[in-house]
Amino acid sequence: MIVSWDSHYTQGVISLWNKEAVKDGYKELTEISFTDIFLSNPYFDEETTFILLESDQVKGFACGCTGDDLPLGHAAGYITCIVLSSDCRTNETYAMMLEVLENRFKYLGKQQSELMFFNPMRLPWYIPDTPHHEHNNAPGVPVDSALYPFLLSQGYAERARECAMYLNLAGFTVPEDMKAKEAAAGMDGYRVELFESEEISGVEEMLDGFNNPLWKREIAQCAADSVPVVFAEYEGKAVGFAGPVIRQNNGRGYFTGIGVHPEHEGHGLGSILFFKLCEAFQRIQATYMSLYTGSTNPAIRIYEKAGFRTVKPFAVMRREL
Repeated sequence: MIVSWDSHYTQGVISLWNKEAVKDGYKELTEISFTDIFLSNPYFDEETTFILLESDQVKGFACGCTGDDLPLGHAAGYITCIVLSSDCRTNETYAMMLEVLENRFKYLGKQQSELMFFNPMRLPWYIPDTPHHEHNNAPGVPVDSALYPFLLSQGYAERARECAMYLNLAGFTVPEDMKAKEAAAGMDGYRVELFESEEISGVEEMLDGFNNPLWKREIAQCAADSVPVVFAEYEGKAVGFAGPVIRQNNGRGYFTGIGVHPEHEGHGLGSILFFKLCEAFQRIQATYMSLYTGSTNPAIRIYEKAGFRTVKPFAVMRREL
């Protein structure tokens, strides 16, 4: 039997998660973290959250979310997770849970179902072969999970492959050729440094040029809150960024992204920004960095040059409803 969410299922879902979802690398849940990730999320909806029950025992948990203000939100519903107990994990039970999510999306007027990084319910996961270093968001479906082949069998298309990458900052150094690249950019009038908002202008105009709602929201907020960001500056105005520079409590260096305004590409600013960002994290004693990027993104070469390695692949998936 599948029922909609009720708070008295909380402990059962947490127990299920900590037995089954952790097998795919997801971080364990506590009542506090479950509330933070799901129940307190502004996009949590009891009618888009489902429990599979057998003899009053929680055997499955499926959660999705919608929001017209989300990227693609006018057309898309996001699947956050489908977790099943191993003793009832069959294609039939997966299909039952998927069907109730998709029917809810269709009821809300959505035309497609998505599993991707724009989902506002961020699921933390552990980076393999590390002392429980963690990343704050799963950018899709783990390719090594049971859910991935099931979704392929149901007509979900893999639209992109995201590479999760990791760097232990203890061994990071800036190579000489990168220092030379920075000097050459300086000869062309560019300066790449850690700035606070009052020290540089043109941040909003730069962000408008990227057409990236996540960057615009987070970097603009950092500028307003005086959170340091690495900026590339030309004639007193921001033309690129990397950051923000935030050390999380778990030691991770958190940042939103890296961007160079199209009018200022071709000067090596992207790689200079990234290496400056790694240096900035070292200075605030971050232990490690993690990120994800598309498998075909040329920037992957910059990350590898800095010492990053790919640790886990995720699939971005969609089905038209």
